Amino acid sequence: MEGVPGMRMRSDEVHDQFDVTLEDSDLLGEVELTTNLIIAASESDDHLSPAEIDQILGVVPEPRQES
Repeated sequence: MEGVPGMRMRSDEVHDQFDVTLEDSDLLGEVELTTNLIIAASESDDHLSPAEIDQILGVVPEPRQES
């Protein structure tokens, strides 16, 4: 295969433009967060509260500003 060390394409093979390895760290992080939410929701008997969702996602609330 083209671009893969140690792999050569045979002359009768056609390069598949869609056969690519894709790793996007941001996307993987989002998939992990979504998976965590799905698991937590499936294990809960009730709806998750906003505070529970924030905790699962690792959201740190901003301190309140006094006006």
